[in-house]
Amino acid sequence: MNDNISGWNDWTVAFEDWSDISISELHGLMTGIMTACEPPAEAGWNQVLEELSFAPLEGAALTLLTEEAEDTVFQLKDQDDAYAYMPLVPDDDHDLYERVIALKHWANGFMTGFGITDCRISAEENDLLATLSKIGGIRIEPDDEFEGGEESYLHLYEFARMVPVSLGVRKRKPVSELALISGLPVDAKTAKELEAEAQVAKTLPPIIDAMNQNNPS
Repeated sequence: MNDNISGWNDWTVAFEDWSDISISELHGLMTGIMTACEPPAEAGWNQVLEELSFAPLEGAALTLLTEEAEDTVFQLKDQDDAYAYMPLVPDDDHDLYERVIALKHWANGFMTGFGITDCRISAEENDLLATLSKIGGIRIEPDDEFEGGEESYLHLYEFARMVPVSLGVRKRKPVSELALISGLPVDAKTAKELEAEAQVAKTLPPIIDAMNQNNPS
């Protein structure tokens, strides 16, 4: 999948003046919310971003996010189409480091987005999210060799890709009903606290081992 088909180039251009988080993290955030909610109008997205302390969007960026959310919900609602879902990461022409970091950002965005939906989850779904949080906790420097190389990256990508497919079968609610929007209960966790919880990878087993445990051959 190249950058034009995946939408990477469109997102890069549309969000060049908005840098609160990476486009991969924003795409993950959007996807996490859309696994449990109906797609909001443009004003709804800016309300969500405002509550998360991000700058508002306008123009092509806001339109692209809104339309992508609609397409994502439509895709995830259909069991056959859902398997074609793709996280927003650069294509194979980009350095492995850049792709790994983009996938890490997407995973963290998804964890935050799904976290603020306050959905009840099954034990199996909890295992999926725990493993995804390990991807979000990957630590790698530009000069580091990523353990397992291309094969490991593809394995992680495929796992991450299937998380919204697995979680997106639930009944959806309006974004306006999210506690983030309608008013947080006193004991509710903030988005930053939810994001911090996604950084538990350093205390959890290695990524590949955990994934293999979840997917016995």
